[in-house]
Formats: sequence, structure tokens, C-alpha cells
Amino acid sequence: MSITAFRFIHTADIHLDSPLKSLALRNPELADLIGGATRQAFSAIIDLCISERVDALVIAGDLYDGDQTSMKTARFLAGELGRLAKAGIRTFIIRGNHDALSRISRELVLPDMVKLFGGRAEHVMIERWPGEKPVAIHGLSFAQPTAPESLLPKYASAVPDAINVGIMHTSLGGAPGHDAYAPCSPAELQATGFDYWALGHIHKRSVITGSTTIVMPGMPQGRDINEDGPKSATLVSISEDGSVSLEEKPTALAEFSRITIDAGGLSDWTDLAHALSHALKQARTASAAPELVARIGFTGETTLAWRMRRDADLLMAEAEERAAQTGAIWVEKLEIGCTPPTETRTASTGPLHELRNLIETGILNSDAFETALSQIADTLQGQLPTDLRDLFGADESETRARRMQLARQGAEDVLARLQSSSGSGSEPS
Repeated sequence: MSITAFRFIHTADIHLDSPLKSLALRNPELADLIGGATRQAFSAIIDLCISERVDALVIAGDLYDGDQTSMKTARFLAGELGRLAKAGIRTFIIRGNHDALSRISRELVLPDMVKLFGGRAEHVMIERWPGEKPVAIHGLSFAQPTAPESLLPKYASAVPDAINVGIMHTSLGGAPGHDAYAPCSPAELQATGFDYWALGHIHKRSVITGSTTIVMPGMPQGRDINEDGPKSATLVSISEDGSVSLEEKPTALAEFSRITIDAGGLSDWTDLAHALSHALKQARTASAAPELVARIGFTGETTLAWRMRRDADLLMAEAEERAAQTGAIWVEKLEIGCTPPTETRTASTGPLHELRNLIETGILNSDAFETALSQIADTLQGQLPTDLRDLFGADESETRARRMQLARQGAEDVLARLQSSSGSGSEPS
């Protein structure tokens, strides 16, 4: 019998049937697409396991998204994991901070080939062919939605003469936009002597190599623009000598992408439309996902700045038309950061330019304005649902910068409309 590597798919942070937030308010059709994307990504992972004929699927937490009670989600999950069981592929799952809230994860009856680790650390031995090392899968689920202390001391030591794989839901040393859960350092994970640590919680993929390979696979499907970029699962092969090879496998139905267009120097609406087409085609070519969801940002000094803000609805229609011509692209939002050329702003002595100078020099940079803006924003933020409050920023400095960005954008929009009312603007051709 030839000795083969132990092969498995590692994924995490699937957030099945995660409820959408602001996206659903802007475009219901796009919300329908993204609303079903987490399921399609999970099905793609199951298909990948079967086509690659792996030994196991490892899910490192947050299979669900909070206190879900829908049995439709439960039936879907049981059916997909049942497909793996029929193919003779085992599944190993730990609960993360979101799963700990879910009643489904506690009540669902899973196939016999599925191991859901409990709130006490344990390891499962997988016996292989004669002459091949057995595999020890170590796991520990979150018993509560929070885990402020490291969970690593609760794991057993590496099993001698075996391939050791640890599964943990952890923030490691911390990451922007993620709460600190089960903190530990890569050095501490390396010191365990495990061959591989299958992590979850942080939605961006990262790999740390060394005596122990440590992988955060990222999520298989983004849900909004803050989860942009390619999404994937990781195909892992561990040889008898402990060497590890990794292969990133795309899984997302739709990829979120930020597209920046420098409109500096453009003076004709047709040129702006051509720049849109070029940027959309480049982004579509660069993405491997079947669908691309784009947030388009315009920057630079241009004489079109007034018109772009005044006619933002026409610009959105132009962007959506160009996206349709390119194919498989959705325009989620436009962000217009363009300003008129410096010489235009400084040379004129008209009332609008005097107003602009007053806003820039006398209002936006004043302590009184900052205090008033802070009070208004804090009141609004306090009225939002808790899961939407980070839209203003995840910490104090980010929130302050975001408030000022919104204030400047609002000032530019007001000035653009005043420009239109004064009769000095013209319709785009």
C-alpha cells in the first residue's frame, strides 16, 4: 500500500443565511443575490471536497450567524453534510462566537460522519492504512458567545507519532473590525508541536509557515463591501514527514470590489463614461467570481466635479449601463470625491466660491463645528441597531475621520446643488 498525504478542506466564517444590512435597503435585487450567496458558497465547498476526494472537511467556527432559528437553514446544512457522508468524507466542526448563540447548532441532528466538538477540548483519532501515521484532530467549541481568555491551555498535547491538526476560533493578536476572542500568539501555536492549526474568526485569509503551519482561511463569501476581495477555502495536504502544502480554492458566488477612478483632468462627460467602462472591464477581468459587486469611487480635480455631484443619479445610471454592457457586474454604490480644479476654486470671487472658502476655513476646521457634529452623530449612532453602529467607525479615531469625511461630502453636494440653481451648471451630454 502506498503512503499518501492526509488531505482536507479548511474553511470558517461561513455565516449561513446571514441577514443583510444596508445592502438590502439600496438594491433589493442585489440583496436577493447576496442573500443566497452564503449557501451557494457552502455548496461549492461540498462540491470541492467531493471532486478533490479529500479525507475530511474542517470548519473552524461561525458556520451560522447568531441566534438563528430557521429550520430551513438546518435542513440545508444537514443535506449538504449528508452529501459528504455518502461520499465517505468526514466533517469536523467547532462552534465560534456566532455559533454559540445559535439554537440550530445545539439542536440539529447531524450525520454520523460529522463530529461537532463540545465545550471541553478533546481529540479524535483517525486510523489510516497500515504503515501510515494516524491523524489526531483536536477541537474545542465556544460554550458562550465570548471567550476573553486564551483557549490554548485547554487543548491536549500533540499525540506522538501522529499527524496533529488543531481547530480553533481565535482573533490571534487582534484584527481591525474583529472583537478579541480566545487571544493567542502564533508563537504559542507553534510551540504546541502540531502540524497544522486550522483557525477561524478573522475574515481575511492569512498564512503563517514554520514548524507548524497556521492558516486563517478567511470567509468563503463576502456579504458587504467591507468584506471585499477574493474569497476561498484552503485545500491542505499533510505528508508523513509533516510537510504541509496549501492550495487556495475560490468559492464565492459574488466578489465585492472597490474600484477607484481618477477623473483628474477630465472635462467631458463622454470621457468620464469611457473611464468607467475601462475600469469596470479591468475589474471584471481580475475577478474569478461569477458575479462582481462594485463600489465605484471617483477622485481627482476636474471641471466635471460640480456636475458629477449634482447629477449623481445620472452618473449612477451611466455606471449601471456600462456594467450591464461589461456583464456580471453590479454597481453597489458611487462615492464622488472629486473637486473642481484648484485654480477654479481660488481665482473666482463669486458668492459660491466665497461660501466654499468660508466652509473650508471657518467652519469645517472649527472646534464648535466638531463638537456639534459629534453630538449629532452620537445621537444618530445611539439610535441604530447595535450591528450597524460600526458604519460610523470601529474606534474613536476612525469615527472622527468618518464624520469629517461625511461632512465634507455633504458640503460638496450642497455647493453642487447651489451651483445648479445659480444657472452656471450644464446638463451632461
